[in-house]
Amino acid sequence: MFKGVGTALITPFKQDQSIDLDSLKKIVQKQIESGIDALIVMGTTGESPVIEYDERRKIISLVVEEATGKIPVIVGTGTNNTKKVIENNHQAEDLKADALLIVNPYYNKGTQESLVEHYKAISEKTHLPIILYNVPSRTSMNILPETAVRIHKECKNVVAIKEACNNISQIAKLFSIKPSTFTVFSGNDDETIPTMALGGDGVISVFSNPYPIEMKKITDSVFSGKLNIAQEFNNKYLSMMNSLFIETSPAPVKYVMSKLGLCENVLRLPLLKASGKTEELLEKEMKKI
Repeated sequence: MFKGVGTALITPFKQDQSIDLDSLKKIVQKQIESGIDALIVMGTTGESPVIEYDERRKIISLVVEEATGKIPVIVGTGTNNTKKVIENNHQAEDLKADALLIVNPYYNKGTQESLVEHYKAISEKTHLPIILYNVPSRTSMNILPETAVRIHKECKNVVAIKEACNNISQIAKLFSIKPSTFTVFSGNDDETIPTMALGGDGVISVFSNPYPIEMKKITDSVFSGKLNIAQEFNNKYLSMMNSLFIETSPAPVKYVMSKLGLCENVLRLPLLKASGKTEELLEKEMKKI
Protein backbone atom coordinates (compact mmCIF):
# COMPACT_ATOMS: atom_id res chain seq x y z
CA MET A 1 0.00 0.00 0.00
CA PHE A 2 2.00 2.99 1.27
CA LYS A 3 3.77 4.31 4.34
CA GLY A 4 3.75 7.96 5.36
CA VAL A 5 1.28 10.57 4.13
CA GLY A 6 -1.59 9.95 1.76
CA THR A 7 -3.38 13.16 0.80
CA ALA A 8 -7.19 13.07 0.76
CA LEU A 9 -7.49 15.35 -2.26
CA ILE A 10 -10.03 18.11 -2.60
CA THR A 11 -12.04 18.34 -5.82
CA PRO A 12 -11.56 21.83 -7.29
CA PHE A 13 -14.55 23.46 -8.99
CA LYS A 14 -14.82 26.42 -11.32
CA GLN A 15 -17.15 29.31 -10.51
CA ASP A 16 -19.83 27.65 -12.66
CA GLN A 17 -19.59 24.53 -10.43
CA SER A 18 -17.96 22.38 -13.12
CA ILE A 19 -14.88 20.29 -12.32
CA ASP A 20 -11.68 22.33 -12.61
CA LEU A 21 -9.38 19.75 -14.17
CA ASP A 22 -6.57 22.27 -14.74
CA SER A 23 -6.43 23.11 -11.04
CA LEU A 24 -6.66 19.43 -10.13
CA LYS A 25 -3.65 18.69 -12.34
CA LYS A 26 -1.70 21.50 -10.71
CA ILE A 27 -2.58 20.22 -7.22
CA VAL A 28 -1.57 16.66 -8.07
CA GLN A 29 1.74 17.79 -9.54
CA LYS A 30 2.48 19.85 -6.42
CA GLN A 31 1.71 16.83 -4.23
CA ILE A 32 4.05 14.57 -6.17
CA GLU A 33 6.82 17.17 -6.30
CA SER A 34 6.48 17.60 -2.52
CA GLY A 35 7.19 13.91 -1.94
CA ILE A 36 3.75 12.81 -0.84
CA ASP A 37 3.38 9.01 -0.54
CA ALA A 38 -0.11 8.40 -1.96
CA LEU A 39 -3.13 10.23 -3.34
CA ILE A 40 -6.70 9.51 -2.29
CA VAL A 41 -9.42 10.74 -4.64
CA MET A 42 -13.17 10.79 -4.18
CA GLY A 43 -13.08 10.69 -0.40
CA THR A 44 -15.08 12.92 1.92
CA THR A 45 -12.58 15.73 1.37
CA GLY A 46 -13.22 15.42 -2.36
CA GLU A 47 -16.97 16.01 -1.85
CA SER A 48 -17.67 12.57 -3.29
CA PRO A 49 -21.44 12.58 -2.52
CA VAL A 50 -21.99 15.41 -5.03
CA ILE A 51 -19.72 14.12 -7.82
CA GLU A 52 -21.53 12.45 -10.71
CA TYR A 53 -20.40 9.09 -12.13
CA ASP A 54 -19.04 10.56 -15.38
CA GLU A 55 -17.24 13.28 -13.40
CA ARG A 56 -15.62 10.64 -11.25
CA ARG A 57 -14.19 9.06 -14.38
CA LYS A 58 -12.56 12.33 -15.47
CA ILE A 59 -11.11 13.00 -12.01
CA ILE A 60 -9.76 9.50 -11.45
CA SER A 61 -8.32 9.31 -14.97
CA LEU A 62 -6.42 12.57 -14.55
CA VAL A 63 -4.95 11.65 -11.17
CA VAL A 64 -3.95 8.16 -12.33
CA GLU A 65 -2.31 9.59 -15.46
CA GLU A 66 -0.25 12.05 -13.42
CA ALA A 67 0.70 9.59 -10.68
CA THR A 68 1.33 6.35 -12.58
CA GLY A 69 4.81 5.02 -11.87
CA LYS A 70 5.31 7.56 -9.09
CA ILE A 71 2.89 7.00 -6.21
CA PRO A 72 -0.27 4.91 -5.67
CA VAL A 73 -3.73 6.28 -6.32
CA ILE A 74 -6.46 5.13 -3.95
CA VAL A 75 -10.08 5.76 -4.92
CA GLY A 76 -12.90 6.31 -2.46
CA THR A 77 -15.83 4.18 -3.59
CA GLY A 78 -17.92 3.75 -0.45
CA THR A 79 -21.65 4.47 -0.23
CA ASN A 80 -24.51 3.07 1.84
CA ASN A 81 -25.57 0.93 -1.14
CA THR A 82 -23.48 -2.23 -1.46
CA LYS A 83 -24.38 -2.65 -5.14
CA LYS A 84 -23.32 0.93 -5.90
CA VAL A 85 -19.98 0.39 -4.14
CA ILE A 86 -19.32 -2.59 -6.40
CA GLU A 87 -20.12 -0.47 -9.48
CA ASN A 88 -17.76 2.25 -8.27
CA ASN A 89 -15.09 -0.38 -7.69
CA HIS A 90 -15.40 -1.62 -11.26
CA GLN A 91 -14.92 1.92 -12.52
CA ALA A 92 -11.81 2.35 -10.37
CA GLU A 93 -10.45 -0.97 -11.69
CA ASP A 94 -11.07 0.07 -15.30
CA LEU A 95 -9.21 3.33 -14.69
CA LYS A 96 -6.17 1.52 -13.23
CA ALA A 97 -6.47 2.67 -9.62
CA ASP A 98 -4.10 0.97 -7.18
CA ALA A 99 -6.50 0.48 -4.27
CA LEU A 100 -9.90 1.37 -2.83
CA LEU A 101 -10.97 3.33 0.25
CA ILE A 102 -14.42 2.19 1.39
CA VAL A 103 -16.24 4.04 4.15
CA ASN A 104 -18.59 2.09 6.40
CA PRO A 105 -22.25 2.49 5.34
CA TYR A 106 -23.90 5.65 6.63
CA TYR A 107 -27.53 6.40 7.53
CA ASN A 108 -28.75 2.81 7.10
CA LYS A 109 -27.19 2.00 10.50
CA GLY A 110 -26.81 -1.75 10.32
CA THR A 111 -25.09 -4.00 12.85
CA GLN A 112 -21.52 -5.20 13.27
CA GLU A 113 -22.61 -8.43 11.56
CA SER A 114 -24.05 -6.49 8.62
CA LEU A 115 -20.74 -4.64 8.28
CA VAL A 116 -18.95 -7.96 7.87
CA GLU A 117 -21.42 -9.13 5.22
CA HIS A 118 -21.27 -5.77 3.41
CA TYR A 119 -17.50 -5.87 3.07
CA LYS A 120 -17.48 -9.58 2.19
CA ALA A 121 -19.87 -8.97 -0.70
CA ILE A 122 -17.67 -6.11 -1.92
CA SER A 123 -14.39 -7.94 -1.44
CA GLU A 124 -15.56 -10.91 -3.53
CA LYS A 125 -16.22 -8.64 -6.51
CA THR A 126 -12.86 -6.84 -6.80
CA HIS A 127 -9.21 -7.76 -7.08
CA LEU A 128 -8.00 -4.41 -5.72
CA PRO A 129 -6.72 -3.95 -2.16
CA ILE A 130 -9.30 -2.38 0.15
CA ILE A 131 -8.78 0.11 2.96
CA LEU A 132 -11.68 0.26 5.40
CA TYR A 133 -12.65 3.76 6.50
CA ASN A 134 -14.09 4.14 9.98
CA VAL A 135 -15.51 7.62 10.63
CA PRO A 136 -18.45 7.37 13.06
CA SER A 137 -18.83 11.17 13.28
CA ARG A 138 -20.04 11.14 9.67
CA THR A 139 -21.63 7.71 9.34
CA SER A 140 -23.17 7.10 12.79
CA MET A 141 -21.65 3.61 12.55
CA ASN A 142 -18.49 2.47 14.33
CA ILE A 143 -16.38 -0.41 13.05
CA LEU A 144 -15.34 -1.97 16.34
CA PRO A 145 -11.79 -3.39 16.59
CA GLU A 146 -13.03 -6.97 16.70
CA THR A 147 -15.16 -6.38 13.60
CA ALA A 148 -12.31 -4.76 11.67
CA VAL A 149 -10.04 -7.71 12.43
CA ARG A 150 -12.76 -10.19 11.45
CA ILE A 151 -13.35 -8.40 8.13
CA HIS A 152 -9.60 -8.50 7.44
CA LYS A 153 -9.44 -12.23 8.18
CA GLU A 154 -12.53 -13.09 6.11
CA CYS A 155 -11.74 -10.79 3.16
CA LYS A 156 -8.36 -11.54 1.63
CA ASN A 157 -7.99 -8.13 -0.03
CA VAL A 158 -9.03 -5.99 2.96
CA VAL A 159 -5.54 -4.96 3.97
CA ALA A 160 -5.84 -1.75 6.00
CA ILE A 161 -8.09 0.67 7.84
CA LYS A 162 -8.24 4.45 7.95
CA GLU A 163 -9.17 4.96 11.58
CA ALA A 164 -11.00 8.20 12.37
CA CYS A 165 -13.05 7.11 15.36
CA ASN A 166 -11.67 9.96 17.52
CA ASN A 167 -11.00 7.44 20.28
CA ILE A 168 -7.34 6.62 20.85
CA SER A 169 -8.31 3.91 23.35
CA GLN A 170 -10.26 2.11 20.62
CA ILE A 171 -7.30 2.47 18.27
CA ALA A 172 -4.96 1.07 20.93
CA LYS A 173 -7.27 -1.92 21.36
CA LEU A 174 -7.23 -2.51 17.60
CA PHE A 175 -3.44 -2.67 17.63
CA SER A 176 -3.51 -5.10 20.55
CA ILE A 177 -5.64 -7.66 18.69
CA LYS A 178 -4.86 -7.20 15.00
CA PRO A 179 -2.45 -9.38 13.00
CA SER A 180 0.67 -7.85 11.48
CA THR A 181 -0.90 -8.21 8.02
CA PHE A 182 -3.50 -5.52 8.82
CA THR A 183 -2.27 -1.93 8.43
CA VAL A 184 -3.64 1.07 10.31
CA PHE A 185 -3.58 4.68 9.11
CA SER A 186 -4.67 7.65 11.16
CA GLY A 187 -7.72 9.31 9.68
CA ASN A 188 -7.16 12.48 11.71
CA ASP A 189 -4.15 14.74 11.25
CA ASP A 190 -3.95 15.54 14.95
CA GLU A 191 -3.78 11.84 15.88
CA THR A 192 -0.95 10.96 13.52
CA ILE A 193 1.79 10.71 16.15
CA PRO A 194 -0.16 8.63 18.71
CA THR A 195 -1.43 6.30 15.98
CA MET A 196 2.06 5.83 14.56
CA ALA A 197 3.49 5.37 18.06
CA LEU A 198 1.10 2.45 18.49
CA GLY A 199 2.36 0.94 15.23
CA GLY A 200 0.50 2.79 12.49
CA ASP A 201 1.92 3.32 9.01
CA GLY A 202 1.02 6.99 8.64
CA VAL A 203 -1.97 9.19 7.93
CA ILE A 204 -4.57 9.91 5.29
CA SER A 205 -4.47 13.66 5.60
CA VAL A 206 -6.50 16.80 4.90
CA PHE A 207 -3.76 19.15 6.15
CA SER A 208 -1.39 17.86 3.46
CA ASN A 209 -3.56 19.36 0.71
CA PRO A 210 -2.05 22.82 1.28
CA TYR A 211 0.93 21.64 3.34
CA PRO A 212 2.30 18.32 2.01
CA ILE A 213 5.93 19.02 2.93
CA GLU A 214 4.95 20.02 6.45
CA MET A 215 2.91 16.87 7.03
CA LYS A 216 5.71 14.73 5.67
CA LYS A 217 8.09 16.25 8.22
CA ILE A 218 5.99 14.68 10.99
CA THR A 219 5.74 11.16 9.58
CA ASP A 220 9.34 11.11 8.34
CA SER A 221 10.57 12.14 11.79
CA VAL A 222 8.59 9.36 13.46
CA PHE A 223 9.88 6.75 11.00
CA SER A 224 13.46 7.88 11.59
CA GLY A 225 13.05 7.61 15.36
CA LYS A 226 13.25 11.37 15.95
CA LEU A 227 10.12 11.65 18.04
CA ASN A 228 11.17 14.95 19.61
CA ILE A 229 11.39 16.55 16.16
CA ALA A 230 8.03 15.08 15.15
CA GLN A 231 6.55 16.57 18.31
CA GLU A 232 7.99 19.99 17.49
CA PHE A 233 6.49 19.96 14.01
CA ASN A 234 3.18 18.62 15.32
CA ASN A 235 2.98 21.38 17.93
CA LYS A 236 3.79 23.97 15.27
CA TYR A 237 1.09 22.83 12.86
CA LEU A 238 -1.59 21.53 15.26
CA SER A 239 -3.56 24.76 15.41
CA MET A 240 -3.94 24.84 11.63
CA MET A 241 -4.81 21.13 11.52
CA ASN A 242 -7.65 21.75 13.95
CA SER A 243 -8.72 24.98 12.24
CA LEU A 244 -9.32 23.02 9.03
CA PHE A 245 -12.22 21.35 10.83
CA ILE A 246 -13.72 24.35 12.60
CA GLU A 247 -16.45 24.13 9.96
CA THR A 248 -17.46 21.11 7.91
CA SER A 249 -14.55 19.92 5.79
CA PRO A 250 -13.56 20.67 3.07
CA ALA A 251 -14.83 24.26 3.39
CA PRO A 252 -11.85 25.50 5.46
CA VAL A 253 -9.17 23.68 3.48
CA LYS A 254 -10.63 24.91 0.18
CA TYR A 255 -10.33 28.47 1.43
CA VAL A 256 -6.67 27.90 2.35
CA MET A 257 -6.00 26.27 -1.03
CA SER A 258 -7.61 29.22 -2.80
CA LYS A 259 -5.44 31.68 -0.88
CA LEU A 260 -2.39 29.69 -2.01
CA GLY A 261 -3.52 30.06 -5.61
CA LEU A 262 -4.24 26.37 -6.12
CA CYS A 263 -7.99 26.48 -6.78
CA GLU A 264 -11.14 28.58 -6.62
CA ASN A 265 -12.96 28.75 -3.30
CA VAL A 266 -16.04 26.94 -4.60
CA LEU A 267 -18.04 24.10 -3.03
CA ARG A 268 -21.18 22.33 -4.13
CA LEU A 269 -24.37 22.38 -2.08
CA PRO A 270 -25.29 21.19 0.47
CA LEU A 271 -21.92 22.57 1.66
CA LEU A 272 -21.11 26.27 1.74
CA LYS A 273 -17.91 28.28 1.73
CA ALA A 274 -16.36 28.94 5.13
CA SER A 275 -17.74 31.94 7.00
CA GLY A 276 -15.92 35.26 7.20
CA LYS A 277 -15.02 34.60 10.82
CA THR A 278 -13.43 31.28 9.88
CA GLU A 279 -11.58 32.87 6.96
CA GLU A 280 -10.02 35.42 9.34
CA LEU A 281 -8.90 32.63 11.66
CA LEU A 282 -7.42 30.62 8.78
CA GLU A 283 -5.48 33.63 7.50
CA LYS A 284 -3.90 34.09 10.93
CA GLU A 285 -2.91 30.41 10.98
CA MET A 286 -1.47 30.65 7.47
CA LYS A 287 0.74 33.55 8.54
CA LYS A 288 2.11 31.42 11.41
CA ILE A 289 3.12 28.67 8.99
